[in-house]
Amino acid sequence: MEKKEMKFEEKIEELETLVKALENGDVELDKAIDYFTKATKLASECDKDLKEAEKALTSIVNEDGSLSEFKGEVEA
Repeated sequence: MEKKEMKFEEKIEELETLVKALENGDVELDKAIDYFTKATKLASECDKDLKEAEKALTSIVNEDGSLSEFKGEVEA
């Protein structure tokens, strides 16, 4: 069975759940280590997603299909 890619919002929600569980302190050590490992992975994925979104929002597609950085300046 193929694993479905989580949306950014789903990753953030799961990350928040894991952090709350760890902050609560009612988690056994082995489970806490698993939660921490998963939370670290999710945080890294979210960071990557945000960087990709930022790059997409600051780029424009040229007529030839190439990408250029959007500077927000109007050409005369």
